[in-house]
Amino acid sequence: MKLLKRILLTLVTIIGLLLVTVYAVWMPSPQESAYTLVKTWGSKGNAPGQFNEPTGIAIAGNELFVSDARNTRVQVFDLDGNFKHLFGEKGDGPGQFSRPMNLTVANGELYVADYFNDRIQVYGIDGTFKRNIGKSGSEGGEFSAPGGVAVAPNGDVYVADFYNQRVQQLHADGSFVRQWGKTRQVGVLDGKLNYPTDVALAKDGMLYIADGYNDRVLAIGPDGELKHKWGGPFAMNIFGPFNGWFATVTGISVGPSGNVFVADFYNDRVQKFTRDGRFLNAFGIKSTGPTHTAISVVEADDGSVFVADYANHQIQKWRPGQ
Repeated sequence: MKLLKRILLTLVTIIGLLLVTVYAVWMPSPQESAYTLVKTWGSKGNAPGQFNEPTGIAIAGNELFVSDARNTRVQVFDLDGNFKHLFGEKGDGPGQFSRPMNLTVANGELYVADYFNDRIQVYGIDGTFKRNIGKSGSEGGEFSAPGGVAVAPNGDVYVADFYNQRVQQLHADGSFVRQWGKTRQVGVLDGKLNYPTDVALAKDGMLYIADGYNDRVLAIGPDGELKHKWGGPFAMNIFGPFNGWFATVTGISVGPSGNVFVADFYNDRVQKFTRDGRFLNAFGIKSTGPTHTAISVVEADDGSVFVADYANHQIQKWRPGQ
């Protein structure tokens, strides 16, 4: 009987140590002081400064650009939330949108993922329409509901091609270079994606893919090979509210410091990581009211972080702790 008790005690101890190890590896603690919510602005409506489901956000200098999806326009604010101007209207012509999604600013231009029009639109920072990239389809250089876009210094464009289950790299003229994911095939393994939603590029050429419904982030090197992946045990599509796990990744961006910010949509938060996926911090609005309060995120040069709050039709401004 004593031997049995000792064996059971040993087993309980081993299991306990394993659980502690698993928790430490897969549910890390914040490595920074907490972020503070310093300001929100906006409400539901179609007047200037109001939103109907904001879905994308980007910064150029001291201006903040917001995709006002259901209002089919882009609004521009200063970094204190003061409205400046807007552009766009519903339609499929030049300068018109059908659900603008994630945004990026590169090489002095604003790139808009025009979701239901199956194209990327390019604008001047002043809102002047310049050109379209892509069209409907599943061949190279064609899209089916592009959700996000990133641009390299040489002008190459990377597009999260949502329903085609892939990320494409195109030259500036729209010609196809290569892709990640298998066209129209959903999966976790064998290089497949599961409704990719957004992409971001670091200064060193690392491409970050928001593999939306796989609840993970993939980091692809300039050589096109997978370097890191993170989000849940084994970086599989395991839904979870724990640090380092995601419940649908909808937006991703690389801040001026090189850290990676991820919009963790169904967990109502933003998570922050190092370039190789080490968890640093998490912050967001938790409420008993509407959920889905973080769909897109961008960091300013001073460390302020702006979040598109989809459910509450507003923008959040956060400051890092000291």
